Amino acid sequence: MNLVWIALAWIFYGAIHSLLASTTCKNWVARRWPGAMPAYRLGFNIFAVIALLPLLWLVYGTASDWLWRWTGPWAWLANGLALAALAGTAVAGRAYDTQEFFGLRQLRQGDRGVEDHERFGISHLHRYVRHPWYCLALVLTWTRDMNAPLLVSAVVVTLYFVVGSRLEENKLVAMHGDTYREYRRRVPGLVPLPWKWLSVAEAAALVQGARHG
Repeated sequence: MNLVWIALAWIFYGAIHSLLASTTCKNWVARRWPGAMPAYRLGFNIFAVIALLPLLWLVYGTASDWLWRWTGPWAWLANGLALAALAGTAVAGRAYDTQEFFGLRQLRQGDRGVEDHERFGISHLHRYVRHPWYCLALVLTWTRDMNAPLLVSAVVVTLYFVVGSRLEENKLVAMHGDTYREYRRRVPGLVPLPWKWLSVAEAAALVQGARHG
């Protein structure tokens, strides 16, 4: 029964997270409390972290036998991949405007806008996968030792990344139009594929086209 509650808790968290990130919700807040909009993104990020804590307590506080544990060379491989994913997360973060991402710019400038202002760009990792942070988070998730609560969490989180990335891309298409549609056609979403990626020149051409557009 605890596993059911863990799955439902993750689903509820993901639903609330997606709802609060949606343009519909932000438009509603902007109409009713326009003065709150400069703090919306920062408040959203703080809420996302705080709301995650009891969920993690539920997962790690539920006793269960190990389903599998990485040992020997497999442990070296799993931990190596996890460390590479952490390094990749830091590298991918350099492609984003962190002030915008965390909501500090909006708060500082008193920005009451609903839409994000980050320009279309393609970093090194974005040439191979459209959502490198999601991809790397999946590597971190699935390279850990697994008991039943962790496995249920990994499955639900993986499904959320699939659904969440689709919802996020609806906004990106609305922002960047045909440029993003072309990028989406040529680069995979969550899992890199050896036959589907952009060269440096191809990525630069797409970014240049977005700026001219």
